[in-house]
Amino acid sequence: MALSRKTFPTNKVRNYYNDVRSELRNGDVVLCSGTGFFSAMIQNATDSVWSHVAFVLRLDEIDRIILLESVESIGVRTVRLSKYLENYKKDGNPYPGGIAVIRHTEFESVAKHGALTQLSQFAIDQFGYPYDNDEIAKIAARIMASRIPFSKKQKKKIEPDSEYICSEYVARCYEEAGLKVKWNELGFIAPGDFADDPNFELVAVLQRK
Repeated sequence: MALSRKTFPTNKVRNYYNDVRSELRNGDVVLCSGTGFFSAMIQNATDSVWSHVAFVLRLDEIDRIILLESVESIGVRTVRLSKYLENYKKDGNPYPGGIAVIRHTEFESVAKHGALTQLSQFAIDQFGYPYDNDEIAKIAARIMASRIPFSKKQKKKIEPDSEYICSEYVARCYEEAGLKVKWNELGFIAPGDFADDPNFELVAVLQRK
């Protein structure tokens, strides 16, 4: 089932995390539709319901499923996926918003040929790099400009540096696995572009048990 950048998949039966935990795979992408101020800023800037994206890495040897992500005020980090469902801000409450899991149809195939190792090594090597707050301003400016009729033209891609917004981080990690997530016509990539990519399929809509 495909997703939309405009609407959260409310028609999908919500899945308790404990019921689908064993089915989650390396490289699965977690899309979030947040309700906070910063989430709203990203949603408005990128014309999408989605505000955050991360990806899954299973550590079965220690019975952990973690997310690798880039978040504001912290930068690139890792966190338990269950933290999103149980105690996101250490206040006993889950993540303030909706959470969906999507899967690239070709990821399992490339992972069998060593791509998962390359992706994981690159992802971990970026730990500690900051979140690129300035890029949100650039993206917002491009969205605004695109709504002016005479400004609708192909934009040069905003090349990521060692600072990442969440979607750039995941897209760059995927590139290390040989998989391209399509950048939009305005020259950047946002969480909503993962939802628009036809190579991703909806796996679950998570909720706390």
